[in-house]
Amino acid sequence: MPASFRPALRAAPCACLLALVLPAAAQAPAAEALPEVTVSAERERETATSPVPGYTPRRAVSATKTDAALSETPQSITIVTRDLITDTGATGLQDALNYAAGVRSDAYGLDSRTDSARIRGTDAAEYLDGLRKHLSGYYTSNTRTDPYTLERIEVLRGPSAMLFGQGSVGGLVNMVSKRPLDEVQREVGVQFGSFNRQQLQADLTGPLTEDGQWLYRLVAVGRDSDTQVDYVRDDRKLVAPSLTWRPNASTSLTLQALWQEDKTGSTAQFFPWAGMVSDNPNGRIPTDTFIGEPGVDRYDSERRSFGWQLEHRFSDDWAVRQNLRYSENKVVYYSIYGDAFSSPGGWPADPVNQRVLGRIGWFQHNKLNQIAADQHVEGQFNTGTVRHRLLAGLDVSRATARTAQAYVPAGTAIPDIDVYDPVYTGFTVPDLAALPKNTLTQTGVYVQDQLRIADHWVVVAGLRHDRVNNKTVGAEDDKSSATTHRLGLLYEAANGLSPYLSYSEAFTPVAGRNCDGDLLQPQRGKQWEAGIKYLPPERQIALGAAVYDLREKSRSVSGTGPDCVQQVGETRTRGVELEAKATVMRDLDVVASYTYTDIDETLEAVPENQASVWTKYRFALGGTPGFSAGLGLRWLESFRNAPAPVTPSVTLLDALLAWENPTWRAALNVTNLADKTYVATCLGRGDCWYGARRTVNATVTYRF
Repeated sequence: MPASFRPALRAAPCACLLALVLPAAAQAPAAEALPEVTVSAERERETATSPVPGYTPRRAVSATKTDAALSETPQSITIVTRDLITDTGATGLQDALNYAAGVRSDAYGLDSRTDSARIRGTDAAEYLDGLRKHLSGYYTSNTRTDPYTLERIEVLRGPSAMLFGQGSVGGLVNMVSKRPLDEVQREVGVQFGSFNRQQLQADLTGPLTEDGQWLYRLVAVGRDSDTQVDYVRDDRKLVAPSLTWRPNASTSLTLQALWQEDKTGSTAQFFPWAGMVSDNPNGRIPTDTFIGEPGVDRYDSERRSFGWQLEHRFSDDWAVRQNLRYSENKVVYYSIYGDAFSSPGGWPADPVNQRVLGRIGWFQHNKLNQIAADQHVEGQFNTGTVRHRLLAGLDVSRATARTAQAYVPAGTAIPDIDVYDPVYTGFTVPDLAALPKNTLTQTGVYVQDQLRIADHWVVVAGLRHDRVNNKTVGAEDDKSSATTHRLGLLYEAANGLSPYLSYSEAFTPVAGRNCDGDLLQPQRGKQWEAGIKYLPPERQIALGAAVYDLREKSRSVSGTGPDCVQQVGETRTRGVELEAKATVMRDLDVVASYTYTDIDETLEAVPENQASVWTKYRFALGGTPGFSAGLGLRWLESFRNAPAPVTPSVTLLDALLAWENPTWRAALNVTNLADKTYVATCLGRGDCWYGARRTVNATVTYRF
């Protein structure tokens, strides 16, 4: 339901009340009986991909690959709606996850190359409309998703290999794209903000034909911006058209395309511990310091994709679906960064004065072609008193990476630099050497049954088998396979309480090689989880609590430098997650979470305790309705990646002030309101990462 309709809906009960009261006030003759008036309104049915007003959706698609109610899903899942993305002013995926339970949204601070969210202590796999967004290449073959193109973001916590095969052990992020709607909704907006940000955006949708068989949507973004780091831009051009064909009530085909071009660099400068979190005789390194080379450093990426989502229903109980996407990602990544990796404190070139730093050069061209398809049959039937919802499917993916690169070690061709008074010397990029082509192919077959027993009991059971072939030209194929399971039991009470217990497994093929040049092994894991949900009928309240025990093997962790990884043996993570979303007194929305994570010391640490709360209050000012104010608080406890110093705790504030009516919306968003200079993490290898400074963005939107 569009936001522009909400004032009218809130006024509707008053109008209905007046319609009933006014005839009585007219003192009709007592002998004349007034006709009974009944007022009713049918709420539009929510689906797992449709727009949802407010912050508390009731359905999700990621946990079961079916349109299922959260109250009958025995697994933790957090949904970030379009309204919450807009209200918090998220300009990137990790911003949109700032208030999600179980998530460390800015695991590596401000990073213009990628979104670095971690779920239950592990790197989060990114999915778009149910398909893996990029299967290999880490951040060097990826374009960041713009949140303006999304209807919602679903965070599925815990292993999910039984459904997706390629999900991370700790969980995955499934982004749901905006899709064509059958009612006209059009908006254009401009945004101005910190670091010379200028953005123009548009979102147009509606029917193309009077009979509603053809629907369209067009989302576009154009941006010109700097960042908090000197000489690093954040420019973007994006066009995302989609078209839906519904020839009848049983068949739907949605075609989706995307062209996106980003021009940026690397805000990650890889500064040493001393000067970030520990003492340095020259003071703290300024957050805007750039130690690369202007005109050389860049992270330029281009993404083109095309695909479709097809559904045909044979009856009310049986349907077949196919989801397919082909994408091509190109990245030119040139980075000259600090050598903080070969001595304690991170100043190998100047251990006494700690101001001159050696520099490393990393230059890479990457091209990734990927095709992914998921097709399944869903059927509902009864066996005695048991209602079944059966899902059987096949998904396949193939990613081919072509890479050319060059590496220049510190102390050779690139001069050292004074971090506190940088002087740039220029640099000529060397010739890049082509690496052998790498192709990663995965095929998975899965079956799942959701059983409802005696009205209140829900059992979800699933089985999947995957085969993976990791092939590098000139080397022997690396083949692996796995069978993964899932089992969950839930009791759905009539009052909205749903306690549950679940077991799930993970199998994630990993492309590439470790620091020693050996092929990376698939990551495996298993988890037990127990929890309870409370989603009372007809009330905008969603509460959840979960505890879990997660074991994994072959986790990839940072190696001795920023561009290689190593894998570790069996590790263990345990935790507690609490989450609440509610509309209080009609005009106050609240989103709150608490996360406790006890992670194995061999893994990169996350805060043991973290908490967040976001509130939004709607009010009238001077008799004019449509105003709203929001305030958010995010707290992260201190933590340590030995032998690095402790990363200090931090409390951050975010704020919103907005006004809207059916035609206009004006909003002012501020993140890190107090402009705290904070460090997101310090790694044991020697480097630290700054978090984002205060950012102020003003947005004006016109709807027509």
